[in-house]
Amino acid sequence: MRKLFFISIISLFLLTFLLMWFYEFREFRFGYLVLAILAGLTFLGVYDSLQKKHAIRRNFPVIGNFRYMLESISPEIQQYFIESNTDGRPFSRNLRALAYRRAKNVNDTHPFGTQGDIGGEDYTALRHSIYAVHPKEEDIRITIGSKFCTQPYSSSILNISAMSFGSLSSNAISALNRGAKKGNFLHNTGEGGIASYHLDGGDICWQIGTGYFGCRDESGQFSPTDFKEKASLPQVKMIELKLSQGAKPGHGGVLPGVKNTPEIAKIRSLKPETTVLSPPAHTAFSNPQEMIQFIEKLRELAGGKPVGIKLCIGRTEEFIELCKEMVSQENWPDFITIDGAEGGTGAAPLEFSDSVGLPLEPALIFVKAALEKFNLKDEIKLIASGKVISAFSIVKNIALGADICNSARGFMFSLGCIQALRCNSNDCPTGVATQNRSLAKGLVVTDKAERVFNFHQNTIEAVRELIGAAGHEHTDTLSVHDLVKGDEMIKLANRYFPDTVNTQV
Repeated sequence: MRKLFFISIISLFLLTFLLMWFYEFREFRFGYLVLAILAGLTFLGVYDSLQKKHAIRRNFPVIGNFRYMLESISPEIQQYFIESNTDGRPFSRNLRALAYRRAKNVNDTHPFGTQGDIGGEDYTALRHSIYAVHPKEEDIRITIGSKFCTQPYSSSILNISAMSFGSLSSNAISALNRGAKKGNFLHNTGEGGIASYHLDGGDICWQIGTGYFGCRDESGQFSPTDFKEKASLPQVKMIELKLSQGAKPGHGGVLPGVKNTPEIAKIRSLKPETTVLSPPAHTAFSNPQEMIQFIEKLRELAGGKPVGIKLCIGRTEEFIELCKEMVSQENWPDFITIDGAEGGTGAAPLEFSDSVGLPLEPALIFVKAALEKFNLKDEIKLIASGKVISAFSIVKNIALGADICNSARGFMFSLGCIQALRCNSNDCPTGVATQNRSLAKGLVVTDKAERVFNFHQNTIEAVRELIGAAGHEHTDTLSVHDLVKGDEMIKLANRYFPDTVNTQV
């Protein structure tokens, strides 16, 4: 777009000069005004192309300014004619603005009081205490690692959820990793393998999907040798075995051919420029017994680092069967990531993203109750993933049973994502979800890494303020009783396990 802009400007300059020459310069004085306007547009275009704060203006010189003018000068136009503050899918304008402000480290207060649906059917709120406390001003951390783990990991309660290089641009991955390094939190690689952009110093959780990208042999099967080599990297702190994803449960990952560049294909051991559909299921195991044995094998190959599973809950009886097998074999994962059906993705069939899988809230309640029934909750940490963006979403998920939360789209907003909903087209205007080099260049790594760090730091600070208002000094003392809908949550848990679940769900 930048090349097109400057080609257009030069063409208009030449056309104006030709017209002035044809009509003689003195008789075509209007041409001087045209030249002045073109000179001004050229100056603005050069400035937009060189500035590093706004990816839209950097990628779309001059015309990109109209978006910022609309937001800053005429918010009422946005409010009345385009989109209200509480509209927008999957995230409202209010939530997006909150992420932007925290990423930019500017005022994140909210005007004019409550704008949400207070008392509606889906309304959930935090029960505050008249005896508020002041939690310590430090990152709240949770140790991940069961008794089988020899290299436990001290994790922040907010980390970057799985997003592969391929789905996101190289600049986006680098910015996320550098922000994670500065903020001392975890960056999940996604199932696309470990790229050099994941190794900018931040801690990473290496996700292994059904395609075994980065640890596969020529036939696409799991390669223990390749896995051990990469799992031994000092940046790799945890391993996550992806069983299913909330946005497309029961469906393998999708990488459009337009995003499958030679660089990405080399990392994944694939043919470039071909659409990649990961298998819907793993080939290394086919039942609970083999899955537990495979998890034990991964932990051994990784030198005792925490190994967990990620899944979207579908058939609850299958998860109960898995818990029974954990007890039977006396072995289990170090953590379980629960991905809600409302989770995000770069590309998925509409039917899978909208109509398959259990939402995060009931899934968390069920999994926690199941782990407590089999006396596994103290050993296995729960990670919640699915539309986590605000401090309240973190507090709510932890109250429902999670220990930690992962966020994908929240950190995408911190990178500058404008929810253009073009993740699957390779035309992301902000350079976040694209492999178009000219668009990716618009995302300046050093600037966005700082925003990733700011978003994490300011969100954690907001969590401290919330739990303090509820009378807690740490998130590990939160429970379902801290939520307004707490009684309904307990009833839901008792529906699954009426003989074991008490009011301390």
